[in-house]
Amino acid sequence: MSEHAFDPALRFARFLPRTIVTPRTAGPLRRLTGLAGAVPPKGGEIVHVDANVTVRVFRPTSTSRPAAGVVFIHGGGYVIGSAAMGDHLCRRVAEELAAVAVSVEYRLAPKHPFPTPLEDCYTGLRWLASQPDVDPTRIAIAGESAGGGLAAALALMARRRGEIRPAFQLLSYPMLDDRTSERTDIDEGRLRVWSLSSNRYGWRSYLGPAAGGPVPPLAAPARSEDLAELPPAWIGVGTHDLFHDEDVAYAERLRDAGVPCTLHVLPGAYHGFDITERRSSTSRAYLDEQVRALGDALGE
Repeated sequence: MSEHAFDPALRFARFLPRTIVTPRTAGPLRRLTGLAGAVPPKGGEIVHVDANVTVRVFRPTSTSRPAAGVVFIHGGGYVIGSAAMGDHLCRRVAEELAAVAVSVEYRLAPKHPFPTPLEDCYTGLRWLASQPDVDPTRIAIAGESAGGGLAAALALMARRRGEIRPAFQLLSYPMLDDRTSERTDIDEGRLRVWSLSSNRYGWRSYLGPAAGGPVPPLAAPARSEDLAELPPAWIGVGTHDLFHDEDVAYAERLRDAGVPCTLHVLPGAYHGFDITERRSSTSRAYLDEQVRALGDALGE
């Protein structure tokens, strides 16, 4: 396969647009994805953690000891999406790893810019760590796209606050670096679903007032100068994803800081391929790899 070709198993790639999320489409998409989040999950429940945060909870049918935990954070460029997007992974984690998995319904930008979404995710993490059937020393944080960025930021926040020490971070094509929006050397012809214009809108919405000054590392984890003593990581990204370069760079910086990091690069995969084409062989193998990485990290 040439470096410009899409993975042949991803058959929708040539039909998909480069941009889906724009200031004009974000509102309708936010309402549409929000409807899914209101429906209780099959095999799980919705728990109100506080007045602002709910989590979709999946528990194993049985366990002989306090279980491991997984906090999942959904994607959507910080501006759309719902916790229901994590149901598939969380259900598998509960069934196959006997772990308690939760997907956090965090508040979205631009109405709720940084740090509100991140604080909501931390609230979900603290709730999971406080559950009597969960071992707080065996909790992984996971996320995809903007949720991967929030998961990386959550690892930084947990290190700073010192209350909880996540055992692992699983970052699926994470949105880590607002500076990618400023690049002029990216071939947009290879991008699908999430473009430079979408990226500018997403970051502008999420950063809010912070966009006018120095961007805090907790908002854009790639800006963090110190990555030492973070949890071991797994990062997955496709070569046709806008976030490819920033994700590879973050993986290298984690390793340089002494943090074990597995980098899983998929030739010819575009952004969100595993959501758009969930039944493809590439997407199934990608999910299997994530579950395997979580199992290895959590001792399941």
